Amino acid sequence: MRDLETTGPEHQEGPATGTGSTRPPLFRSLSAKLLALAVAFVLFGVAFIFMPSIAGFRVTWLKNRLAMAEVASLAVEAAPGQKLSDNLRKELLRAAGVRVVAIKRGGARQLVLHEDMPLMAERRYDLRNLHWAQAILDAFDTLTHGGRRIITVVDRPPNVEGEFIELALDERPLFRALVNHSLLILKYSLALSLLVALLLFAAIHFTLIRPIRRLSSAMVRFGEDPEDTARVIRPSGRCDELGIAERELARMQQQTVSLLKQKNRLAALGLAVSKIAHELRNMLGAAQMISDRLAMVDDPTVKKFAPKLITSLDRAIDFCVGTLKYGRAQEPPPRRQTVLLRPLVHEVLESLPASGVEVRLFNDVPDGLAADADADQLHRILFNLTRNAHEALVGMRSHETVREIRVSAWRDGAVVTIAVADNGPGLPPKARAHLFEAFTGSARRGGTGLGLSIAQELARAHGGDVVLAPHDGPGTIFHVIIPDRAIELDTERRKRAGHSASP
Repeated sequence: MRDLETTGPEHQEGPATGTGSTRPPLFRSLSAKLLALAVAFVLFGVAFIFMPSIAGFRVTWLKNRLAMAEVASLAVEAAPGQKLSDNLRKELLRAAGVRVVAIKRGGARQLVLHEDMPLMAERRYDLRNLHWAQAILDAFDTLTHGGRRIITVVDRPPNVEGEFIELALDERPLFRALVNHSLLILKYSLALSLLVALLLFAAIHFTLIRPIRRLSSAMVRFGEDPEDTARVIRPSGRCDELGIAERELARMQQQTVSLLKQKNRLAALGLAVSKIAHELRNMLGAAQMISDRLAMVDDPTVKKFAPKLITSLDRAIDFCVGTLKYGRAQEPPPRRQTVLLRPLVHEVLESLPASGVEVRLFNDVPDGLAADADADQLHRILFNLTRNAHEALVGMRSHETVREIRVSAWRDGAVVTIAVADNGPGLPPKARAHLFEAFTGSARRGGTGLGLSIAQELARAHGGDVVLAPHDGPGTIFHVIIPDRAIELDTERRKRAGHSASP
């Protein structure tokens, strides 16, 4: 027996019968979808890191320019008469990376450094009360314009006193620095996302994908030959949801194997029954001819038992014919009529087999009580129940108990109930658990449990049932419930009208 661990999806590369390959194409596999989703989710998370990062880098870059411009303004204030040569002024502007520097103090705005050429700023940014959302929008505004603008930036002076410091500068250096920073973040983000995606994929692959593949492979492999017990999956012992799925799959596969074996057994049994019924019909036909001749013998004992023998043979022949007709023991619909119960019960009790043990039989059915039923099928129901009770009493080891079978009946409205009671050993728990199941509900060794199963099937065909009645004391009591047919008023009125109109 090969373990499924060595015949799992890693070792099954060929196609499975009926359902194609056990593995889908790579790009449509669960692993590929999982990897794509992992990369997408990581990039989605990186995007939320990228936007605040470039916004913070831009604000820091601008504040550095403001600090350098402030230093340049201090150099101007330290000069005699705050007068600088053109070369020194240009050198300070170049070192600070700005084109104009202005500071507002005491309500007056003072132009500290500036170029000779007049400037026209295209955009003004105020960093004094900057919100993070606005900072992100400003960063993307810088990236989209490509550094072709002259901008002004306003902020509080970092070190000197004043209401604000304002400078004008070319946006190109800022654009280049922002692009380089974005590419750096993107490079590290892609590397990080790929690493996280691979780690996530590996973790989920080994914890989820491989066990799921093992389950799917086990199902495909079992479907190829569901009668082979070697193909039943062996649970890995996991305690999570997949472990539960493995154990439930193993349980269902074992039940399927058991049911298929039972089905094959029943199929073989049905074929054997058909063969037996065919031969038995021929034997019973010959016995019927002999019984017909016996009925002509002028002997009181023969005349008493010959009709009962003929009736029993007729029932047996009809049952054999029905079995051969359908290929199985399919019961025909009941031919219902008014049946007097006391004579029927008397006939059933007289049909019980003789034994070396005395069993007292009591017919407590009231005279005149009738049921709306098929006489032959009701006879079979009661015979199966009384024969089971008789066999249970004969098999008792106690010799002190007076063995009794008592059949009673009563009518409650449109329902007739027949009780078959005995004072035998009762039913063991195993028989009670599978009471009306064929081949499992027998209370004695060697029994098939077919008697109760057949009795219940026939009773339910009448719209009734056979149930085990609860009671105190030894023995068992079965109730056969037979309801009357429902009368359709329109049909009944038409019948009565037809009878009254006929001469």
